Amino acid sequence: MSDEDEVPLVKKARIFYGSLEDKERERLGREGAGSAGKEAVKAGIEAGNINISSGESLEMEDRVSERQAEVLAEFERRKRARQITVSTDDAEVKACLRALGEPITLFGEGPAERRERLRNILSVVGPDALKKSKKEDEKAKRSQEECQQTWYHEGPVSLKDARLWLARYSLPRAVQRLEEARAQKEIPESTRTVRQQELHKTLRSTLSLDETDVNMASCAADGSVKLWSLDSDEPVADIEGHTMRVARVSWHPSGRFLGTTCYDHSWRLWDLEAQEEILHQEGHSKGVHDLHFHPDGSLAGTGGLDAFGRIWDLRTGRCVMFLEGHLKEIYGINFSPNGFHVATGSGDNTCKVWDLRQRKCIYTIPAHQNLVSSVKFQPTDGHYLLTGAYDNTAKVWTHPGWSPLKTLAGHEGKVMGLDVSADGQLIATCSYDRTFKLWVSE
Repeated sequence: MSDEDEVPLVKKARIFYGSLEDKERERLGREGAGSAGKEAVKAGIEAGNINISSGESLEMEDRVSERQAEVLAEFERRKRARQITVSTDDAEVKACLRALGEPITLFGEGPAERRERLRNILSVVGPDALKKSKKEDEKAKRSQEECQQTWYHEGPVSLKDARLWLARYSLPRAVQRLEEARAQKEIPESTRTVRQQELHKTLRSTLSLDETDVNMASCAADGSVKLWSLDSDEPVADIEGHTMRVARVSWHPSGRFLGTTCYDHSWRLWDLEAQEEILHQEGHSKGVHDLHFHPDGSLAGTGGLDAFGRIWDLRTGRCVMFLEGHLKEIYGINFSPNGFHVATGSGDNTCKVWDLRQRKCIYTIPAHQNLVSSVKFQPTDGHYLLTGAYDNTAKVWTHPGWSPLKTLAGHEGKVMGLDVSADGQLIATCSYDRTFKLWVSE
């Protein structure tokens, strides 16, 4: 062992000298001092030097326990969040946020942050909240589909008889219309074009009317419908049944039936020979404003305030075509004499032309600068289409082609309605300025 090697020092236990009696005396003295301090505090309270009479105290322990509970709840929430599985599909994450009523994205938020936000939300509301939301959406969708589903019920015998009569009435007229269309098609196109151009050049305005004896029907906002004769100033008959505003009345081509539209979301068909209501048809979600019958009497078209039009088969009671495309209410609907074109006028200032064969809209006419209140085809051969609007004008459009032919200006108020005589020679327009004008082609 060399001198340079260090010898490790051994730590020795310390030895205390003295008696245990002195140690015990010191301990008792410390306890006595503590008790003396407590007695001094009591004496200070009794002497009034320490005031605790207000009852105010600082509940430090309660506050500390609340903070501890919050921290523990946060830890539990984070623990639940780590256990929740969130889809990596960003579109599905957005759909879940939308279902929970949360914004699908925040400013500057990426897909990863969005997934984390969804996970945090689910950790608070619980994973079952998303399932409940999906169930509620499915239930609401199911109920909506049930409401939109067309349902049928057994009708009266008079309705069956009327439908059989309509079938016997409309089929021969349809055959005749098709034969006329085939004969018209055999005429050279150049000849047809020249005839249409000559017809379009003859339109001018006039103020004359041949008085004729015709029956008419009227409707009012109180739900009343009356039948009149020009020979008398008293109504021939009253049609009762409507309880809300009746917007339109329309004669069936046979003259036997009368159609009425009402703001109770329905339209009705009345048999004037049997003097009873044979059809109360629902289908629109808002009031039905206009109604028109097909030239051969087999179909009826309705336009509603729900911005949709419907084509109904009177022989079966089914809706055979749904006219969807307008942005606002439909105020006018009219069939063309060719049997396959339908025109609708809407509050979106346009007139749409629909083809029943193709079951779609074939042309949209940007007709007016305000609401289109009425549309009407020329009743004999349909060579032109009329539109009236709240911009105080009525316009004539070529058919086909749908190009503007003439503007019938002269009213000082919005044009509320228009019509064409059965021979197609007279055009009548009525206005909010309390006047009506007659236009004739020669």
